Amino acid sequence: MKLSNGVNADSYADLRGYFMLKVSMFNNLFIISGPSGAGEDSIISILEKKLSIEKVITTTTRSMRHGEFQKKPYYFISKQKFLKNIKDNKFFEYALAYNNHYYGVTHNEINRVINSKKIGIWKIEYQGVISAKKLFKNIPAILINAPIKILEQRIKKRANVSKQYVQTRQKYTQEWMKYKKLYDYEVINQDGKLNQATDEVIKIILNYK
Repeated sequence: MKLSNGVNADSYADLRGYFMLKVSMFNNLFIISGPSGAGEDSIISILEKKLSIEKVITTTTRSMRHGEFQKKPYYFISKQKFLKNIKDNKFFEYALAYNNHYYGVTHNEINRVINSKKIGIWKIEYQGVISAKKLFKNIPAILINAPIKILEQRIKKRANVSKQYVQTRQKYTQEWMKYKKLYDYEVINQDGKLNQATDEVIKIILNYK
Protein backbone atom coordinates (compact mmCIF):
# COMPACT_ATOMS: atom_id res chain seq x y z
CA MET A 1 0.00 0.00 0.00
CA LYS A 2 1.29 3.46 -0.91
CA LEU A 3 0.54 6.40 1.37
CA SER A 4 -0.02 9.99 0.27
CA ASN A 5 3.69 10.79 0.11
CA GLY A 6 4.65 7.56 -1.65
CA VAL A 7 5.89 5.74 1.44
CA ASN A 8 5.35 1.99 1.30
CA ALA A 9 3.29 1.09 4.37
CA ASP A 10 3.10 -2.67 3.88
CA SER A 11 5.08 -3.16 7.08
CA TYR A 12 4.62 -1.70 10.55
CA ALA A 13 8.15 -0.27 10.40
CA ASP A 14 7.32 1.66 7.24
CA LEU A 15 4.09 2.90 8.76
CA ARG A 16 5.90 4.03 11.91
CA GLY A 17 8.48 5.87 9.80
CA TYR A 18 5.71 7.58 7.88
CA PHE A 19 4.13 8.95 11.04
CA MET A 20 7.51 10.12 12.33
CA LEU A 21 7.98 12.02 9.06
CA LYS A 22 4.53 13.58 9.35
CA VAL A 23 5.18 14.79 12.88
CA SER A 24 8.52 16.31 11.90
CA MET A 25 6.81 18.07 8.97
CA PHE A 26 4.02 19.73 10.93
CA ASN A 27 5.27 19.71 14.53
CA ASN A 28 1.74 20.34 15.79
CA LEU A 29 1.30 17.63 18.42
CA PHE A 30 1.47 18.36 22.14
CA ILE A 31 1.04 15.85 24.94
CA ILE A 32 -0.94 17.01 27.95
CA SER A 33 -1.38 14.63 30.86
CA GLY A 34 -1.51 14.45 34.60
CA PRO A 35 -2.59 12.37 37.58
CA SER A 36 -6.17 12.25 38.85
CA GLY A 37 -7.27 15.62 40.16
CA ALA A 38 -4.64 17.62 38.27
CA GLY A 39 -7.25 19.35 36.13
CA GLU A 40 -5.92 18.59 32.66
CA ASP A 41 -9.46 18.16 31.28
CA SER A 42 -10.44 21.61 32.55
CA ILE A 43 -7.35 23.13 30.98
CA ILE A 44 -8.02 21.42 27.64
CA SER A 45 -11.62 22.72 27.70
CA ILE A 46 -10.32 26.28 28.00
CA LEU A 47 -7.73 25.67 25.27
CA GLU A 48 -10.60 24.72 22.94
CA LYS A 49 -12.07 28.20 23.44
CA LYS A 50 -8.81 30.12 23.08
CA LEU A 51 -6.91 28.20 20.38
CA SER A 52 -7.64 26.29 17.20
CA ILE A 53 -7.01 22.76 18.46
CA GLU A 54 -7.78 19.22 17.40
CA LYS A 55 -7.90 16.61 20.13
CA VAL A 56 -6.46 13.13 19.71
CA ILE A 57 -9.32 10.78 20.61
CA THR A 58 -8.41 7.70 22.60
CA THR A 59 -10.03 4.31 22.03
CA THR A 60 -11.21 2.47 25.15
CA THR A 61 -12.96 -0.72 26.22
CA ARG A 62 -14.69 0.87 29.20
CA SER A 63 -18.43 1.39 29.16
CA MET A 64 -19.95 4.62 27.98
CA ARG A 65 -21.11 6.78 30.89
CA HIS A 66 -24.11 9.08 31.18
CA GLY A 67 -23.63 12.13 29.00
CA GLU A 68 -20.93 10.52 26.86
CA PHE A 69 -21.18 9.75 23.16
CA GLN A 70 -19.08 8.04 20.52
CA LYS A 71 -16.01 10.27 19.96
CA LYS A 72 -16.93 12.32 23.05
CA PRO A 73 -14.67 11.77 24.85
CA TYR A 74 -13.57 8.36 23.49
CA TYR A 75 -14.01 5.85 20.71
CA PHE A 76 -15.83 3.09 22.62
CA ILE A 77 -15.22 -0.47 21.38
CA SER A 78 -15.45 -3.99 22.79
CA LYS A 79 -12.50 -5.73 24.41
CA GLN A 80 -12.61 -8.33 21.64
CA LYS A 81 -12.31 -5.61 18.98
CA PHE A 82 -9.54 -3.87 20.91
CA LEU A 83 -7.49 -7.06 21.16
CA LYS A 84 -7.96 -7.68 17.43
CA ASN A 85 -6.72 -4.17 16.69
CA ILE A 86 -3.64 -4.87 18.81
CA LYS A 87 -2.99 -8.02 16.81
CA ASP A 88 -3.42 -6.06 13.56
CA ASN A 89 -0.89 -3.38 14.70
CA LYS A 90 -3.49 -0.63 14.52
CA PHE A 91 -2.44 1.04 17.76
CA PHE A 92 0.37 3.53 18.08
CA GLU A 93 0.23 3.01 21.83
CA TYR A 94 -2.06 1.23 24.27
CA ALA A 95 -2.14 0.21 27.91
CA LEU A 96 -4.23 -1.74 30.41
CA ALA A 97 -5.21 0.90 32.97
CA TYR A 98 -5.80 0.70 36.72
CA ASN A 99 -9.54 0.12 36.12
CA ASN A 100 -8.79 -3.05 34.11
CA HIS A 101 -9.87 -1.44 30.83
CA TYR A 102 -7.73 -0.90 27.75
CA TYR A 103 -6.94 2.56 26.41
CA GLY A 104 -5.04 3.28 23.22
CA VAL A 105 -4.51 5.60 20.27
CA THR A 106 -4.52 4.30 16.71
CA HIS A 107 -2.11 5.27 13.96
CA ASN A 108 -5.08 6.54 11.94
CA GLU A 109 -6.10 8.85 14.77
CA ILE A 110 -2.62 10.36 15.03
CA ASN A 111 -2.60 10.86 11.26
CA ARG A 112 -6.04 12.52 11.35
CA VAL A 113 -4.91 15.10 13.89
CA ILE A 114 -1.60 15.80 12.16
CA ASN A 115 -3.39 16.29 8.83
CA SER A 116 -5.78 18.79 10.42
CA LYS A 117 -2.77 21.15 10.70
CA LYS A 118 -4.37 22.53 13.85
CA ILE A 119 -2.71 22.39 17.26
CA GLY A 120 -2.98 18.73 18.20
CA ILE A 121 -3.68 18.03 21.87
CA TRP A 122 -2.95 14.48 22.93
CA LYS A 123 -4.14 13.55 26.41
CA ILE A 124 -2.59 10.28 27.58
CA GLU A 125 -1.47 8.44 30.69
CA TYR A 126 2.21 8.25 31.57
CA GLN A 127 2.42 4.80 29.93
CA GLY A 128 1.42 6.44 26.66
CA VAL A 129 4.04 9.14 27.12
CA ILE A 130 6.68 6.41 27.39
CA SER A 131 5.56 4.96 24.05
CA ALA A 132 5.24 8.36 22.37
CA LYS A 133 8.71 9.49 23.41
CA LYS A 134 10.28 6.32 22.00
CA LEU A 135 9.09 7.24 18.50
CA PHE A 136 8.51 11.00 18.63
CA LYS A 137 11.49 12.11 20.70
CA ASN A 138 10.86 15.80 20.06
CA ILE A 139 7.15 15.83 20.87
CA PRO A 140 6.57 18.31 23.74
CA ALA A 141 5.05 16.64 26.80
CA ILE A 142 3.35 18.87 29.37
CA LEU A 143 2.63 17.50 32.84
CA ILE A 144 -0.32 19.11 34.61
CA ASN A 145 0.23 18.66 38.32
CA ALA A 146 -0.68 19.93 41.77
CA PRO A 147 0.56 19.32 45.32
CA ILE A 148 -0.32 15.81 46.53
CA LYS A 149 -2.70 17.05 49.25
CA ILE A 150 -4.64 19.11 46.72
CA LEU A 151 -4.86 16.16 44.31
CA GLU A 152 -6.26 13.99 47.11
CA GLN A 153 -8.80 16.65 48.13
CA ARG A 154 -10.04 17.01 44.56
CA ILE A 155 -10.49 13.25 44.18
CA LYS A 156 -12.43 13.02 47.46
CA LYS A 157 -14.75 15.84 46.34
CA ARG A 158 -15.95 13.85 43.34
CA ALA A 159 -19.51 12.60 43.62
CA ASN A 160 -20.21 9.03 44.69
CA VAL A 161 -16.62 7.86 44.97
CA SER A 162 -15.79 4.95 47.24
CA LYS A 163 -12.92 4.73 49.68
CA GLN A 164 -11.40 2.02 47.50
CA TYR A 165 -11.61 4.32 44.46
CA VAL A 166 -9.77 7.07 46.33
CA GLN A 167 -7.07 4.67 47.51
CA THR A 168 -6.60 3.27 44.00
CA ARG A 169 -6.26 6.77 42.57
CA GLN A 170 -3.80 7.78 45.28
CA LYS A 171 -1.65 4.74 44.56
CA TYR A 172 -1.74 5.48 40.84
CA THR A 173 -0.71 9.09 41.48
CA GLN A 174 2.29 7.93 43.49
CA GLU A 175 3.26 5.65 40.61
CA TRP A 176 2.81 8.51 38.14
CA MET A 177 5.22 10.75 40.03
CA LYS A 178 8.03 8.26 39.37
CA TYR A 179 7.87 9.25 35.70
CA LYS A 180 7.99 13.05 35.97
CA LYS A 181 11.29 13.11 34.10
CA LEU A 182 9.48 11.96 30.96
CA TYR A 183 7.95 15.40 30.61
CA ASP A 184 9.46 18.52 29.09
CA TYR A 185 7.32 20.91 31.14
CA GLU A 186 5.41 20.85 34.41
CA VAL A 187 2.52 23.22 35.01
CA ILE A 188 1.21 23.44 38.58
CA ASN A 189 -2.56 23.89 38.71
CA GLN A 190 -3.18 25.33 42.16
CA ASP A 191 -6.71 25.72 43.54
CA GLY A 192 -8.34 28.87 42.20
CA LYS A 193 -5.64 29.42 39.57
CA LEU A 194 -6.96 27.41 36.64
CA ASN A 195 -6.75 30.35 34.22
CA GLN A 196 -3.14 31.06 35.18
CA ALA A 197 -2.23 27.41 34.63
CA THR A 198 -3.99 27.44 31.25
CA ASP A 199 -2.16 30.61 30.21
CA GLU A 200 1.11 28.90 31.05
CA VAL A 201 0.19 25.97 28.82
CA ILE A 202 -0.77 28.36 26.01
CA LYS A 203 2.59 30.11 26.32
CA ILE A 204 4.40 26.77 25.99
CA ILE A 205 2.38 25.85 22.89
CA LEU A 206 2.77 29.21 21.15
CA ASN A 207 6.53 29.15 21.69
CA TYR A 208 6.58 26.22 19.25
CA LYS A 209 4.56 27.99 16.56
